[in-house]
This record gives sequence, C-alpha cells and structure tokens, in this order.
Amino acid sequence: MTREEKSQVIQDLTAQLADNANIYIADISGLNAGATSDLRRACFKANVKLAVVKNTLLEKAMEASDKDFGDLPTTLKGNTSVMYSETGNAPAKVIKAFRKKSEKPLLKGAFIEEAIYVGDDQLDTLVDIKSREELIGDIVGLLQSPAKNVISALKSGGNTLSGLVKTLSVREG
Repeated sequence: MTREEKSQVIQDLTAQLADNANIYIADISGLNAGATSDLRRACFKANVKLAVVKNTLLEKAMEASDKDFGDLPTTLKGNTSVMYSETGNAPAKVIKAFRKKSEKPLLKGAFIEEAIYVGDDQLDTLVDIKSREELIGDIVGLLQSPAKNVISALKSGGNTLSGLVKTLSVREG
C-alpha cells in the first residue's frame, strides 16, 4: 500500500469516525468464511456497518478525529474490525446473539455517544443501553400516565371538580 493510499484510508476512517456516534471495535479473527458471511448478514439486518481495518491506520484516524477516544486505541492489537451503528446497542445485540453459536466476535471496546467502554466484559452493559428512541418512548409513556389518570378521574367523578379531586385522592392513597 502506497503512502497516498494509506493517507486516503486514514481520511476515510476519520470521516467515518466523525459521522458515527456509536463505534464498536471487535475481534472477528478465527471465523471461517461461512461464519463471517453470517455475521455480515446479521450486521446488515441490524443496520450495523462492519469493516475490517488495520490497527495503525485506525489509530491514526482516531488521533486525527475531533473525538476523544480515551483508552480505545490501547485495544488496537491483533485482528480488528469496526462496527458503526445509529443505535447504541445494536452492535452489542448482534455480537451477543452471534456468540450463542461462536466464541467470536470479541468486544474490544466501544464509543457510545462520547462514553467509552473497554473490554469484552462490557458487552451486557452495552446490550442494556437504551436507544434515544426507546428513551423518548419511556418518557412519553411516563408523561401520558398522569394525563390518563386525570381523564379517567374526570369520567368517573361525574365531570365535577370535587369528583375529580375525590377520585384522584382515592387513587393516590
């Protein structure tokens, strides 16, 4: 690979790092062609981009990036693949599901919305992270609950203020 080609790869990686808020670093070495194809298919279905990278080039891209990757560059040893996703927990779910049949991929680390996770022992934590959409759904559900109580109290309280207060106080108590 020429110096110009390396420079172009670093620029491309730097752009991908800038464009993605959720970045996973994994080791998929040892997977045979069939298993690798299955993993790529699982990633595609989960809207996760998977790419094998050279450690030195990814490290230079991380250095060139505006993001602070903390200890993640220390994980760049051996075989390295990068997984990009719009949803913070999608790559973790793909890895966990795939590991039911295989020992790999191993999670080296992740950068999720500026938070850094290092080590395969973080996989369950990452699976449990809620996406922005899931959090918004939870908040909307919590906000709707009191409104539903008021509407229900109005209906059962005969549409009067005293009926509303009485019904709500009974439910609260």
